[in-house]
Amino acid sequence: MEGTTLFYIIVTILLLQFIIDAVLDYLNAKRFKQKVPAELNDVFDEAEYQKSQVYKTTNYNFRLFKDSFSLLLTLGFLLFGGFEWVDNIVRPLSESTILHALYFFGIIVIGSSLITIPFSYYHTFIIEEKFGFNKTTKKTFFLDIVKSWLMTALLGGGILALVIWLLQLMGPNFWLYAWGVFITLTIFMNLFYSKLVVPLFNKQKPLEAGNLKKSIESYAHKVGFELQNIFVIDGSKRSTKANAYFSGFGKQKRVTLFDTLINDLEEDEIVAVLAHEVGHYKRKHIIVNLTASIALTGLTLFVLSLFVNNPELSLSIGVSRPSFHAALIGFVLLYSPISAITGLAMNYLSRKFEFQADDYAKQTFAAAPLISSLKKLSKNNLSNLTPHPAYVFMHYSHPPLIERIRNLSA
Repeated sequence: MEGTTLFYIIVTILLLQFIIDAVLDYLNAKRFKQKVPAELNDVFDEAEYQKSQVYKTTNYNFRLFKDSFSLLLTLGFLLFGGFEWVDNIVRPLSESTILHALYFFGIIVIGSSLITIPFSYYHTFIIEEKFGFNKTTKKTFFLDIVKSWLMTALLGGGILALVIWLLQLMGPNFWLYAWGVFITLTIFMNLFYSKLVVPLFNKQKPLEAGNLKKSIESYAHKVGFELQNIFVIDGSKRSTKANAYFSGFGKQKRVTLFDTLINDLEEDEIVAVLAHEVGHYKRKHIIVNLTASIALTGLTLFVLSLFVNNPELSLSIGVSRPSFHAALIGFVLLYSPISAITGLAMNYLSRKFEFQADDYAKQTFAAAPLISSLKKLSKNNLSNLTPHPAYVFMHYSHPPLIERIRNLSA
Protein backbone atom coordinates (compact mmCIF):
# COMPACT_ATOMS: atom_id res chain seq x y z
CA MET A 1 0.00 0.00 0.00
CA GLU A 2 1.49 3.32 -1.04
CA GLY A 3 2.29 6.09 1.42
CA THR A 4 -0.23 8.37 -0.27
CA THR A 5 -3.03 5.88 0.35
CA LEU A 6 -2.00 5.52 3.99
CA PHE A 7 -1.90 9.31 4.26
CA TYR A 8 -5.54 9.58 3.20
CA ILE A 9 -6.47 6.75 5.57
CA ILE A 10 -4.84 8.67 8.43
CA VAL A 11 -6.69 11.86 7.49
CA THR A 12 -9.96 9.91 7.31
CA ILE A 13 -9.33 8.35 10.73
CA LEU A 14 -8.65 11.76 12.28
CA LEU A 15 -11.80 13.26 10.75
CA LEU A 16 -14.00 10.31 11.76
CA GLN A 17 -12.69 10.36 15.32
CA PHE A 18 -13.42 14.07 15.58
CA ILE A 19 -16.92 13.71 14.12
CA ILE A 20 -17.80 10.78 16.41
CA ASP A 21 -16.55 12.63 19.48
CA ALA A 22 -18.33 15.85 18.44
CA VAL A 23 -21.63 14.01 17.91
CA LEU A 24 -21.33 12.24 21.27
CA ASP A 25 -20.50 15.52 23.02
CA TYR A 26 -23.50 17.16 21.35
CA LEU A 27 -25.86 14.34 22.36
CA ASN A 28 -24.54 14.51 25.90
CA ALA A 29 -24.93 18.29 26.03
CA LYS A 30 -28.55 18.01 24.85
CA ARG A 31 -29.30 16.05 28.02
CA PHE A 32 -27.82 18.58 30.44
CA LYS A 33 -31.25 20.02 31.20
CA GLN A 34 -33.11 16.73 31.24
CA LYS A 35 -35.19 16.03 34.32
CA VAL A 36 -33.09 14.60 37.14
CA PRO A 37 -34.13 11.10 38.32
CA ALA A 38 -36.15 11.11 41.52
CA GLU A 39 -33.37 9.28 43.41
CA LEU A 40 -31.05 12.25 42.74
CA ASN A 41 -33.39 15.11 43.63
CA ASP A 42 -31.47 15.72 46.85
CA VAL A 43 -28.05 16.13 45.18
CA PHE A 44 -28.51 19.77 44.12
CA ASP A 45 -30.78 22.55 45.24
CA GLU A 46 -32.08 24.85 42.50
CA ALA A 47 -29.15 27.30 42.64
CA GLU A 48 -26.55 24.51 42.66
CA TYR A 49 -28.31 22.73 39.80
CA GLN A 50 -28.23 25.88 37.67
CA LYS A 51 -24.54 26.31 38.50
CA SER A 52 -23.85 22.74 37.42
CA GLN A 53 -25.66 23.38 34.12
CA VAL A 54 -23.53 26.42 33.38
CA TYR A 55 -20.35 24.54 34.37
CA LYS A 56 -21.12 21.61 32.07
CA THR A 57 -22.05 23.89 29.17
CA THR A 58 -18.90 25.97 29.63
CA ASN A 59 -16.73 22.85 29.55
CA TYR A 60 -18.59 21.52 26.52
CA ASN A 61 -17.95 24.70 24.54
CA PHE A 62 -14.33 24.84 25.65
CA ARG A 63 -13.72 21.19 24.73
CA LEU A 64 -15.30 21.69 21.29
CA PHE A 65 -13.03 24.65 20.56
CA LYS A 66 -9.94 22.85 21.88
CA ASP A 67 -10.64 19.65 19.90
CA SER A 68 -11.33 21.63 16.72
CA PHE A 69 -8.08 23.52 17.11
CA SER A 70 -6.18 20.27 17.74
CA LEU A 71 -7.68 18.65 14.62
CA LEU A 72 -6.82 21.62 12.39
CA LEU A 73 -3.30 21.76 13.79
CA THR A 74 -2.70 18.04 13.23
CA LEU A 75 -4.13 18.12 9.71
CA GLY A 76 -2.08 21.21 8.93
CA PHE A 77 1.07 19.50 10.18
CA LEU A 78 0.34 16.51 7.95
CA LEU A 79 -0.73 18.47 4.86
CA PHE A 80 2.11 21.00 4.90
CA GLY A 81 4.99 18.68 5.72
CA GLY A 82 5.46 19.45 9.40
CA PHE A 83 6.96 16.06 10.23
CA GLU A 84 9.35 16.29 7.28
CA TRP A 85 10.41 19.74 8.48
CA VAL A 86 11.21 18.44 11.97
CA ASP A 87 13.02 15.43 10.48
CA ASN A 88 15.19 17.74 8.36
CA ILE A 89 16.12 19.69 11.51
CA VAL A 90 17.31 16.64 13.47
CA ARG A 91 19.12 14.78 10.68
CA PRO A 92 22.27 16.96 10.67
CA LEU A 93 22.55 16.94 14.48
CA SER A 94 23.87 13.39 14.78
CA GLU A 95 24.62 10.16 12.92
CA SER A 96 22.91 8.13 15.65
CA THR A 97 19.49 6.67 14.88
CA ILE A 98 18.63 6.77 18.57
CA LEU A 99 19.56 10.45 18.90
CA HIS A 100 17.60 11.27 15.74
CA ALA A 101 14.50 9.77 17.37
CA LEU A 102 15.09 11.51 20.70
CA TYR A 103 15.57 14.91 19.04
CA PHE A 104 12.58 14.32 16.76
CA PHE A 105 10.15 13.43 19.54
CA GLY A 106 11.66 16.02 21.86
CA ILE A 107 10.81 18.81 19.42
CA ILE A 108 7.30 17.46 18.79
CA VAL A 109 6.47 16.82 22.44
CA ILE A 110 7.74 20.18 23.68
CA GLY A 111 6.15 22.00 20.75
CA SER A 112 2.82 20.30 21.37
CA SER A 113 3.04 21.06 25.08
CA LEU A 114 3.77 24.75 24.44
CA ILE A 115 0.73 24.96 22.20
CA THR A 116 -1.55 23.30 24.76
CA ILE A 117 -0.33 25.34 27.75
CA PRO A 118 -2.69 28.27 26.99
CA PHE A 119 -5.64 25.86 26.90
CA SER A 120 -4.64 24.28 30.22
CA TYR A 121 -4.06 27.71 31.72
CA TYR A 122 -7.47 28.95 30.60
CA HIS A 123 -9.23 25.84 31.88
CA THR A 124 -7.46 26.02 35.25
CA PHE A 125 -7.43 29.75 35.97
CA ILE A 126 -10.58 30.85 34.14
CA ILE A 127 -13.10 27.99 34.09
CA GLU A 128 -12.13 26.07 37.23
CA GLU A 129 -11.45 29.36 39.06
CA LYS A 130 -14.85 30.76 38.08
CA PHE A 131 -16.69 27.79 39.56
CA GLY A 132 -14.63 27.65 42.74
CA PHE A 133 -12.59 24.51 42.02
CA ASN A 134 -9.11 25.85 41.38
CA LYS A 135 -6.61 26.09 44.22
CA THR A 136 -3.51 25.95 42.03
CA THR A 137 -1.10 28.85 42.07
CA LYS A 138 0.59 29.97 38.86
CA LYS A 139 3.91 28.85 40.31
CA THR A 140 2.59 25.33 40.94
CA PHE A 141 0.96 25.23 37.49
CA PHE A 142 4.21 25.97 35.65
CA LEU A 143 6.34 23.84 37.96
CA ASP A 144 4.04 20.89 37.21
CA ILE A 145 4.65 21.43 33.50
CA VAL A 146 8.43 21.52 33.91
CA LYS A 147 8.36 18.40 36.10
CA SER A 148 6.21 16.62 33.50
CA TRP A 149 8.69 17.56 30.79
CA LEU A 150 11.58 16.17 32.83
CA MET A 151 9.73 12.94 33.58
CA THR A 152 8.79 12.52 29.91
CA ALA A 153 12.39 13.14 28.85
CA LEU A 154 13.85 10.67 31.36
CA LEU A 155 11.21 7.93 31.26
CA GLY A 156 9.82 8.33 27.75
CA GLY A 157 13.19 9.07 26.22
CA GLY A 158 14.78 6.14 28.02
CA ILE A 159 12.11 3.71 26.84
CA LEU A 160 12.28 5.01 23.25
CA ALA A 161 16.07 4.68 23.17
CA LEU A 162 15.89 1.15 24.59
CA VAL A 163 13.24 0.02 22.08
CA ILE A 164 15.29 1.32 19.12
CA TRP A 165 18.42 -0.35 20.51
CA LEU A 166 16.52 -3.65 20.83
CA LEU A 167 15.24 -3.28 17.27
CA GLN A 168 18.78 -2.80 15.99
CA LEU A 169 20.07 -5.72 18.06
CA MET A 170 17.26 -8.26 17.78
CA GLY A 171 15.60 -7.42 14.49
CA PRO A 172 11.94 -8.49 14.00
CA ASN A 173 11.88 -10.22 17.41
CA PHE A 174 12.62 -6.97 19.22
CA TRP A 175 9.01 -6.73 20.35
CA LEU A 176 9.39 -9.68 22.74
CA TYR A 177 12.30 -8.06 24.55
CA ALA A 178 10.60 -4.65 24.49
CA TRP A 179 7.50 -6.30 25.94
CA GLY A 180 9.62 -7.74 28.75
CA VAL A 181 10.90 -4.24 29.51
CA PHE A 182 7.34 -2.85 29.58
CA ILE A 183 6.16 -5.67 31.85
CA THR A 184 8.99 -4.97 34.29
CA LEU A 185 8.38 -1.23 34.20
CA THR A 186 4.60 -1.61 34.58
CA ILE A 187 4.92 -3.84 37.64
CA PHE A 188 7.58 -1.56 39.12
CA MET A 189 5.42 1.55 38.63
CA ASN A 190 2.38 -0.17 40.12
CA LEU A 191 4.42 -1.06 43.19
CA PHE A 192 6.30 2.19 43.70
CA TYR A 193 4.35 4.94 41.88
CA SER A 194 3.10 6.42 45.14
CA LYS A 195 6.58 6.44 46.62
CA LEU A 196 8.54 7.71 43.62
CA VAL A 197 6.27 9.79 41.38
CA VAL A 198 3.53 11.24 43.60
CA PRO A 199 6.01 13.02 45.93
CA LEU A 200 7.27 15.02 42.94
CA PHE A 201 3.89 16.73 42.73
CA ASN A 202 2.18 16.31 46.10
CA LYS A 203 2.91 15.89 49.78
CA GLN A 204 1.76 12.69 51.44
CA LYS A 205 1.60 11.93 55.12
CA PRO A 206 0.29 9.01 57.16
CA LEU A 207 -3.27 9.40 58.41
CA GLU A 208 -3.12 10.82 61.92
CA ALA A 209 -4.26 8.78 64.90
CA GLY A 210 -7.87 9.39 65.82
CA ASN A 211 -11.41 8.12 65.36
CA LEU A 212 -11.18 7.95 61.56
CA LYS A 213 -8.01 5.87 61.61
CA LYS A 214 -9.51 3.58 64.26
CA SER A 215 -12.67 3.11 62.17
CA ILE A 216 -10.64 2.33 59.06
CA GLU A 217 -8.38 -0.12 60.89
CA SER A 218 -11.41 -1.76 62.51
CA TYR A 219 -13.05 -2.28 59.13
CA ALA A 220 -9.81 -3.56 57.55
CA HIS A 221 -9.40 -6.07 60.39
CA LYS A 222 -13.03 -7.17 60.02
CA VAL A 223 -12.60 -8.08 56.33
CA GLY A 224 -9.11 -9.54 56.76
CA PHE A 225 -7.36 -6.78 54.86
CA GLU A 226 -3.86 -6.07 56.08
CA LEU A 227 -3.55 -2.30 55.83
CA GLN A 228 -0.53 -0.54 57.28
CA ASN A 229 -0.27 2.25 54.75
CA ILE A 230 -3.06 4.85 54.92
CA PHE A 231 -1.91 8.18 53.52
CA VAL A 232 -3.45 11.61 53.10
CA ILE A 233 -2.46 13.62 50.03
CA ASP A 234 -2.70 17.40 49.76
CA GLY A 235 -5.19 17.42 46.88
CA SER A 236 -6.44 20.81 48.06
CA LYS A 237 -3.15 22.21 46.76
CA ARG A 238 -4.65 22.15 43.28
CA SER A 239 -8.41 21.65 43.48
CA THR A 240 -11.40 21.38 45.78
CA LYS A 241 -12.41 18.14 44.04
CA ALA A 242 -12.04 15.01 46.18
CA ASN A 243 -10.80 11.53 45.45
CA ALA A 244 -9.36 8.35 46.94
CA TYR A 245 -7.39 5.59 45.29
CA PHE A 246 -5.73 2.27 45.91
CA SER A 247 -2.24 1.49 44.61
CA GLY A 248 0.30 -1.29 44.75
CA PHE A 249 -0.17 -4.87 45.88
CA GLY A 250 1.39 -7.23 48.37
CA LYS A 251 3.35 -5.42 51.07
CA GLN A 252 3.45 -2.28 48.92
CA LYS A 253 -0.32 -1.76 48.83
CA ARG A 254 -1.61 1.51 50.18
CA VAL A 255 -4.78 3.58 50.33
CA THR A 256 -4.49 7.29 49.62
CA LEU A 257 -7.20 9.73 50.71
CA PHE A 258 -7.34 13.28 49.42
CA ASP A 259 -7.51 15.84 52.22
CA THR A 260 -10.54 17.29 50.41
CA LEU A 261 -12.29 13.93 50.78
CA ILE A 262 -11.68 13.94 54.53
CA ASN A 263 -12.99 17.50 54.76
CA ASP A 264 -16.11 16.83 52.66
CA LEU A 265 -17.34 13.50 54.05
CA GLU A 266 -18.43 12.12 57.39
CA GLU A 267 -16.44 9.37 59.07
CA ASP A 268 -18.74 6.51 58.04
CA GLU A 269 -18.84 7.83 54.47
CA ILE A 270 -15.02 7.81 54.27
CA VAL A 271 -14.95 4.23 55.56
CA ALA A 272 -17.55 3.32 52.92
CA VAL A 273 -15.34 4.83 50.21
CA LEU A 274 -12.41 2.88 51.60
CA ALA A 275 -14.53 -0.29 51.61
CA HIS A 276 -15.15 0.30 47.90
CA GLU A 277 -11.39 0.57 47.29
CA VAL A 278 -10.77 -2.59 49.34
CA GLY A 279 -13.40 -4.26 47.15
CA HIS A 280 -11.25 -3.61 44.09
CA TYR A 281 -8.35 -5.37 45.79
CA LYS A 282 -10.39 -8.29 47.14
CA ARG A 283 -12.05 -8.90 43.77
CA LYS A 284 -8.62 -8.99 42.04
CA HIS A 285 -9.47 -5.99 39.85
CA ILE A 286 -5.97 -4.55 40.15
CA ILE A 287 -4.38 -7.80 38.95
CA VAL A 288 -6.90 -8.16 36.11
CA ASN A 289 -6.35 -4.58 34.95
CA LEU A 290 -2.58 -5.03 35.16
CA THR A 291 -2.74 -8.27 33.17
CA ALA A 292 -5.02 -6.73 30.53
CA SER A 293 -2.72 -3.72 30.19
CA ILE A 294 0.30 -5.97 29.75
CA ALA A 295 -1.50 -8.13 27.17
CA LEU A 296 -2.63 -5.09 25.15
CA THR A 297 0.91 -3.69 25.21
CA GLY A 298 2.22 -7.02 23.91
CA LEU A 299 -0.36 -7.03 21.11
CA THR A 300 0.52 -3.47 20.12
CA LEU A 301 4.26 -4.20 20.07
CA PHE A 302 3.71 -7.35 18.01
CA VAL A 303 1.66 -5.49 15.39
CA LEU A 304 4.27 -2.71 15.39
CA SER A 305 7.01 -5.29 14.68
CA LEU A 306 5.14 -6.39 11.54
CA PHE A 307 5.09 -2.94 9.99
CA VAL A 308 7.86 -0.83 11.56
CA ASN A 309 10.35 -1.54 8.76
CA ASN A 310 7.83 -0.68 6.04
CA PRO A 311 8.95 2.63 4.48
CA GLU A 312 5.33 3.42 3.59
CA LEU A 313 4.65 4.20 7.26
CA SER A 314 7.15 7.05 7.16
CA LEU A 315 5.83 8.25 3.81
CA SER A 316 2.28 8.24 5.22
CA ILE A 317 3.11 11.25 7.43
CA GLY A 318 5.11 13.01 4.71
CA VAL A 319 8.64 11.99 5.80
CA SER A 320 10.67 11.09 2.71
CA ARG A 321 13.53 9.26 4.46
CA PRO A 322 12.21 6.16 6.27
CA SER A 323 13.03 5.92 9.96
CA PHE A 324 11.78 4.27 13.10
CA HIS A 325 10.63 7.55 14.66
CA ALA A 326 8.58 8.56 11.61
CA ALA A 327 7.16 5.06 11.20
CA LEU A 328 6.18 5.04 14.87
CA ILE A 329 4.02 8.17 14.45
CA GLY A 330 2.40 6.72 11.32
CA PHE A 331 1.74 3.48 13.17
CA VAL A 332 0.18 5.24 16.20
CA LEU A 333 -2.18 7.20 13.94
CA LEU A 334 -3.19 4.13 11.91
CA TYR A 335 -3.52 1.96 15.02
CA SER A 336 -5.77 4.46 16.83
CA PRO A 337 -9.07 2.77 15.77
CA ILE A 338 -7.85 -0.48 17.36
CA SER A 339 -6.79 1.48 20.45
CA ALA A 340 -10.26 3.00 20.58
CA ILE A 341 -11.88 -0.45 20.47
CA THR A 342 -9.65 -1.84 23.22
CA GLY A 343 -10.36 1.34 25.19
CA LEU A 344 -14.09 0.62 24.94
CA ALA A 345 -13.51 -2.90 26.26
CA MET A 346 -11.41 -1.59 29.16
CA ASN A 347 -14.05 1.02 30.03
CA TYR A 348 -16.77 -1.65 30.00
CA LEU A 349 -14.65 -3.84 32.28
CA SER A 350 -13.95 -0.86 34.57
CA ARG A 351 -17.67 -0.04 34.92
CA LYS A 352 -18.37 -3.67 35.75
CA PHE A 353 -15.64 -3.63 38.37
CA GLU A 354 -17.07 -0.46 39.94
CA PHE A 355 -20.39 -2.22 40.49
CA GLN A 356 -18.58 -5.17 42.05
CA ALA A 357 -16.58 -2.90 44.36
CA ASP A 358 -19.80 -1.12 45.35
CA ASP A 359 -21.40 -4.49 46.10
CA TYR A 360 -18.43 -5.45 48.26
CA ALA A 361 -18.71 -2.21 50.25
CA LYS A 362 -22.45 -2.80 50.66
CA GLN A 363 -21.97 -6.38 51.87
CA THR A 364 -19.06 -5.74 54.23
CA PHE A 365 -19.94 -2.26 55.51
CA ALA A 366 -23.16 -0.52 54.44
CA ALA A 367 -24.87 0.89 51.36
CA ALA A 368 -26.32 4.08 52.87
CA PRO A 369 -23.03 5.88 53.66
CA LEU A 370 -21.61 4.97 50.27
CA ILE A 371 -24.71 6.36 48.56
CA SER A 372 -24.52 9.59 50.53
CA SER A 373 -20.79 9.92 49.84
CA LEU A 374 -21.34 9.46 46.08
CA LYS A 375 -24.04 12.13 46.14
CA LYS A 376 -21.84 14.57 48.04
CA LEU A 377 -18.91 14.03 45.68
CA SER A 378 -21.17 14.51 42.66
CA LYS A 379 -22.56 17.69 44.17
CA ASN A 380 -19.14 19.10 45.02
CA ASN A 381 -17.83 18.28 41.54
CA LEU A 382 -20.93 19.66 39.76
CA SER A 383 -21.20 16.31 38.00
CA ASN A 384 -23.53 15.50 35.13
CA LEU A 385 -26.48 13.57 36.58
CA THR A 386 -28.09 12.81 33.20
CA PRO A 387 -25.35 11.67 30.79
CA HIS A 388 -26.29 10.26 27.40
CA PRO A 389 -26.01 6.42 27.29
CA ALA A 390 -23.87 6.53 24.13
CA TYR A 391 -21.47 8.98 25.78
CA VAL A 392 -21.30 6.74 28.86
CA PHE A 393 -20.58 3.71 26.66
CA MET A 394 -17.75 5.47 24.84
CA HIS A 395 -16.10 7.51 27.58
CA TYR A 396 -17.13 6.54 31.12
CA SER A 397 -14.81 4.34 33.19
CA HIS A 398 -17.32 4.57 36.08
CA PRO A 399 -21.08 3.97 35.85
CA PRO A 400 -23.31 7.07 36.07
CA LEU A 401 -24.35 8.03 39.59
CA ILE A 402 -27.97 6.94 39.11
CA GLU A 403 -26.93 3.42 38.07
CA ARG A 404 -24.60 3.04 41.05
CA ILE A 405 -27.29 4.20 43.49
CA ARG A 406 -29.92 1.89 42.01
CA ASN A 407 -27.47 -1.00 42.24
CA LEU A 408 -26.65 -0.17 45.85
CA SER A 409 -30.33 0.24 46.73
CA ALA A 410 -31.40 -3.09 45.23
